[in-house]
Amino acid sequence: MKTWTFSVLTYLLLSSTTSWTQVMGVVEGKVIDVNTGSPLIGVSIAIENNLLGTVSDIDGYYRLELPVGSYNIMVSYLGYEAQMRFNQVVTSGNYLQLNFALTENTFELEEVTITANTDKIAAAGDIVTPLSVQRLSSEEIKSNPGGNFDISRVVQALPGVGGTAGSVGGFRNDIIIRGGGPNENVYYLDGIEIPVINHFSTQGSAGGPTGILNVSFIEDVKLSSSAFNARYDNALASVFEFEQRKGNTNGLQGNFRLSATEAAITFDGPIGKNLSYIVSARRSYLQLLFEALDLPIRPNYWDFQYKVAWQASKKTSVSFIGVGAIDEFSFKPAKDATAENVYILNSNPLINQWNYTVGANVKHLIHNGFVSVALSRNDYQNKLDKFENNETKVEAERNLKAVSNETENKLRIVVDKYEGGWKYAYGLMAQQVRFTNDFYNRLRKKLTDNDGNVIQEEVAFNFETDLSFLKYGFFGQVSRSILRDKLSFSFGLRSDMNSYTDEGQNPLKTLSPRLSLSYRASNQWKLNASVGRYYKLPIYTVLGFRDNAGMLVNKDNTYISSTHYVAGIEWLPKDDFRFTVEGFFKNIIIIRSRN
Repeated sequence: MKTWTFSVLTYLLLSSTTSWTQVMGVVEGKVIDVNTGSPLIGVSIAIENNLLGTVSDIDGYYRLELPVGSYNIMVSYLGYEAQMRFNQVVTSGNYLQLNFALTENTFELEEVTITANTDKIAAAGDIVTPLSVQRLSSEEIKSNPGGNFDISRVVQALPGVGGTAGSVGGFRNDIIIRGGGPNENVYYLDGIEIPVINHFSTQGSAGGPTGILNVSFIEDVKLSSSAFNARYDNALASVFEFEQRKGNTNGLQGNFRLSATEAAITFDGPIGKNLSYIVSARRSYLQLLFEALDLPIRPNYWDFQYKVAWQASKKTSVSFIGVGAIDEFSFKPAKDATAENVYILNSNPLINQWNYTVGANVKHLIHNGFVSVALSRNDYQNKLDKFENNETKVEAERNLKAVSNETENKLRIVVDKYEGGWKYAYGLMAQQVRFTNDFYNRLRKKLTDNDGNVIQEEVAFNFETDLSFLKYGFFGQVSRSILRDKLSFSFGLRSDMNSYTDEGQNPLKTLSPRLSLSYRASNQWKLNASVGRYYKLPIYTVLGFRDNAGMLVNKDNTYISSTHYVAGIEWLPKDDFRFTVEGFFKNIIIIRSRN
């Protein structure tokens, strides 16, 4: 009897101990002032409907241990608007990094009530860009049905964003926003411009069948489809700002992802004191899948990505980033020579591409603000070959050869300040551009002779281009909220120039003003409006085109101009719900080249 009683008590004790033992995970990050970049001390980080929480230390950092699960995490600080991050998944294997940038309340406090401000949680805009803004978190991208962890594909599900990924027969990530072409969008990764974000992209456009960026790096994606900040050049349709997380400083961690088309591996961890890294590599095996399906195409790609974050001092941080891809699109005759397979084999070129972007971004805190200096280089090579039937690479059977290379070396310097309720920024950029193109294309034209017989005439275009020139520009932006934060306005001015086109060095030709207004009628209703003019230099394949006599014929091209008029109403009935209605008019002026 005693033995039986002891066994039962032991079983109950072990069962209770097991039920009380919880698998824990870690959330960590930094809280800063969005206007000055300074760390905020003593900020409250709390879990919604839970007693768990912590506060930020003297350098703005925090660390919170939680049982594994999904949480809504709220950050609040006296004199600042609170923020909430929804559905953050905490796991036992990896550290979850969440950084917050809080906005200061400028009106006097009458009663202190800690609640998450609906305007900052649900609304994605800010004082500079108060409308036509949407945000995506890393968790939203990962959980998007049908997105396959592809950022470019998930973005196309946002309101006002179109594309070809979901169309019948369409398998490309050509992002079309409010009628603008894919090459009217610009992309920034941690403040550094990246011209290519998709594999097998069309030159002069960032579109392609699958994205390059690894979602494991992404902390936040911001899409602005109008009222662009004046610091961004060459944007006619949208600006994408990708913010990457830092590698954790506690120890090595990683993940491996296997899908129906590719395999990806990611690692991050510390290198030394105040230094961390995150790195990934991805490999497709579509060529094996298409071979099993007896399709004549053999797409094959690699991509790589890294970020090294260094906190050089309390006031200076440095980020080193890189992203690159290798793409190969070849053919092999199918065993079943159907009409469709023969057409694919005969009509498409062989494609070999590679591209990379590397850069460093230095951020230094100054009095009431910060200075950012970004130095980067991007290179893109696109090689196309087309032979009769694409079966034998015999030079006499060649129809197309294009070996094109675009290289840009860029410097951007931006100063952000916040004083006396005024938020202002100014800066400049300079780029050294080199474009080369070895091009041959043989075409057959059908003609009718005097007797009515149809004959074919061969026409060949053959030229080489090697040009180098400078692009440069400057901007200024000023913003302020008045009437106890009820009315906010922002005015920006930008001009871009280049040393290549005939009128490219006249700053008045590309003077682009933009004005945004936002009126808060109540805690739930806002009225927003903006007007602005934006400019974009024509793509390099147009600027570098030569005729058969070897003459550059498009130096008289001008910048493409677009004027946006936008007005909208925003309704925020609760913390996690946002409803907007916007009217949009876009006027585009294009001076077409003769070719």
